[in-house]
This record gives sequence, C-alpha cells and structure tokens, in this order.
Amino acid sequence: MNKRPNILFLMSDQHRADVAGFAGDGVVRTPTLDELARTGVVFRNAYTPSPICIPARQCLMSGQLPKTCNCEGWIDLVPGYRTFAREFSRHAYTTVASGKLHHIGPDQMQGWRTRIAPDAEISDAYIEDSIESEFARYTPPAGAGKWSNQRELEEARVADGPYQQFDRRAFTATMDFINRYFEDPEYHRPGYHRPLLHKLSLLQPHYPFFTDQAQWDTYYHRVPIYVEEPCDHPVLSLSQQNRPVHVSEEAIRRATTAYYGMTTTVDTYYGRVLSRLEELGQDLDDWVIIYTSDHGEMLGEHGIWEKTRFYEGSVRVPLIIRWPKRFTGGRVIDENVSLCDLYATLCDLAGIELPPGLDSRSLVPLLEGTAAGWRNEAVSQMGREHVMIKQDDLKYQYYGEGIPEVLFDLAQDPGERLSAAGDPAYAEPMRHFRRRLAELGHGLNADPDYVNAGY
Repeated sequence: MNKRPNILFLMSDQHRADVAGFAGDGVVRTPTLDELARTGVVFRNAYTPSPICIPARQCLMSGQLPKTCNCEGWIDLVPGYRTFAREFSRHAYTTVASGKLHHIGPDQMQGWRTRIAPDAEISDAYIEDSIESEFARYTPPAGAGKWSNQRELEEARVADGPYQQFDRRAFTATMDFINRYFEDPEYHRPGYHRPLLHKLSLLQPHYPFFTDQAQWDTYYHRVPIYVEEPCDHPVLSLSQQNRPVHVSEEAIRRATTAYYGMTTTVDTYYGRVLSRLEELGQDLDDWVIIYTSDHGEMLGEHGIWEKTRFYEGSVRVPLIIRWPKRFTGGRVIDENVSLCDLYATLCDLAGIELPPGLDSRSLVPLLEGTAAGWRNEAVSQMGREHVMIKQDDLKYQYYGEGIPEVLFDLAQDPGERLSAAGDPAYAEPMRHFRRRLAELGHGLNADPDYVNAGY
C-alpha cells in the first residue's frame, strides 16, 4: 500500500474571494497564494455553508450543512462528532491544528490529536451544571463585548492588535512543530514516519481593522473602496447586527487599507511555512496543499460590512487545491462547490473510505477535469430561516415567510443589483428553487423527514 500523502491545510478568516492577486485584484500583494494558484487548481465558485464563523467551521469539520449537523446558529458540534480530523486520526495520521478552530463546546479537540497555539475556549452555554443565578450577578461594564460595525470602521488604524498577536503565536507554533517533526535537531528523533495532516488557521484578515505601519503605507493611497448605499430589502440592506453603518469615505479607506494589509500578512506567514518545509527536505509536490477561508467580508459593498449576507463578497470563499504530481496546475474550475465538499475530497485524496450521511462530494473528478454528473449546486444557511441555493449562475435566497425572496442571475447581473425573483422569465427556475428549498427542509413546504442534502 502506498503511503498516504502529507496534507497542509491553510485557512484564514473572513477573506473575500476577490481580494487576491490570483483572483484579479491588481493592488493586493499575495505572492504565496498566487504561486499556489499558478501550480494548483482554483475553484472560482466555492461557497461557505454558512456566512458566519462558528457554523461555517462546524460544517467544514463535519462535511454537513448546518441543518444536517444541527449547527444552525452559534452552536458547536456535539462531542464525539465524526469530523474529518477524527477520521484521519483513526487512519494513523498525525493530525495537528495550530490557531483558530472556533469550537465553543466541551469537545475542544474535535478529533485533532494535537492542538498548538489554540483558541480553546468554552462558552457560557456549554459550562456543565452552570449556576444561572451566579452568572446573573455579574453585569458586563459599558463598552464590553463586540463593537458595532460603525465603531470597527472608526477604529481602523495602525496597531498590533490581539489578532495580529494570535497569528504570530499560531505561525511560530507551526514552525516549531514542523522543525521538530521533520528534523528535531535537539533530540534527533523526528516523527515523520506517519503521514501528517497539519492545519494552520489564522485569524486575519478578520476585523478589528488593524495592520502594521509598512502595510499601511503600502496600501493607503492605492486600495479600491466601495462607497455605496444599501439596497431596499429588509435583510440585504443591513450589516451584521442588523444595523446600518454611516461613516465617512476616509473611514472606509482606512478599514480597507487595514484589510489589505492583513491579507498580505497571512500570505507572508504561509510563504514562510512553505519555505521552511522545503528547507527541511520536503518536496512540496508530494504534499496536498489546500487554502481557503470560512467566509468573506463585504468591505462596504452594497453599503454592507462584515458577513452574514448572501452577497458574493460574504458567501463566496477562496479555494485552492494543489497536488501537482496528480493534478495539472494553473487551471480554474467554474462549477459551484462548498466547503462541505472538502471532507469527501480529503478522504478521496488520502484513500480513506467516506463515512455515510454527509453533505460532501469529492472534488477529485473536477480536479481531474471531469464535470460530467456534477450537481452544480452550493447551499448556504444563516440561522434557521435564511437559505441560499446557487445552481449554475442563478442564486436564490429565502428569508422566511413574508420577506421577499431574491434571485440573482450572476451571468446577467454579476454586481447583484437587481433581483429577478418576480420576473416572469424566471418563473420556472423559481418553482425549481422552491421545490429544492423544501427538499432541504426549509420553507412552508419543508420536508419533515429531512435527513441530508441527498448528494
């Protein structure tokens, strides 16, 4: 039996798919990602199963949509869930995660054998036998908790914030680990006799909008900015927290500058990891390397900030898969895919049997150049009622009873300016989407026996 491949899983947080050199942005500097794209395969239409951090990451780990894995909000997977990390650990992989996983329940490992520089933290809701009256005694001080979108923009500046510090720790921990795993210069007992699945998961370019002086100076006068008014829709017109944002063009420029700077920072970290692996004698053509993010960032497009919306800037994510010894690089795939699909893909690439009941499809046929039979669909969900279904170039959105449905035809309206939901020319696609919505367990005619997406 051939040895299973080493896998390096690179992940950022809140990186919108079009802010990268390989995606056509002529301002941002992402040389590492650009090289991965040049020698790997880019999925142009990759979507998050939920445009918010916690459920997106639970769906990624489980290979299931929010409704399937019961993570329809800020909810963790139940302990012992059959995540891809747990599956790979069962097959003798050394599974290591460095940085952000955003698990908030008691199962902080979720199948990983080792976590280094973790964000391990259990939320109040998961504290066993917590005494409600005790928690009620302590009122947070004024100003504590999450900033509003408004303040996030107003605070954009040069600063070494907590996320910058966290990412340095995660990067350093990864460098320390690979030095020990492949060389171990002190003890001379490297541990690379087993295959490695290593995930480096960074917090940037997630707000707060902070970056260093060098990046600020590089980008301040060059970044493109969105100066737009929200559309007239009860959901799509509001930023996260359901509040409008009213800031100056200067504040938008400052926030965008910091965002571009953070994007370059994470790219630099990834490049240094890849260079060190090569210095340690690793042929990266033998490795499977994946890059993605959990969701995007609106950056003021359509007057919206953060995520939680089904606009492309929020729900579409970058995705690169590189394994040049098996797949021809330098290609762009246009089919709709999901972060859920990475579970099946990883298992396929490693020769591991896929568990049943997943909403995950192997991307290997697409990587091999075969799109025949591919169900060209991606599904995303926010909370219990907000659902997006994208099929081919049409993107349908359901927001609950009494709220207007939305249909964007991205082939005709790539800027997502005009909903075609009421256009008679789209009556048949709308009927089809409503049927599919019901099959997925949503809407007035939801299938009461929903189990999974049926892939």
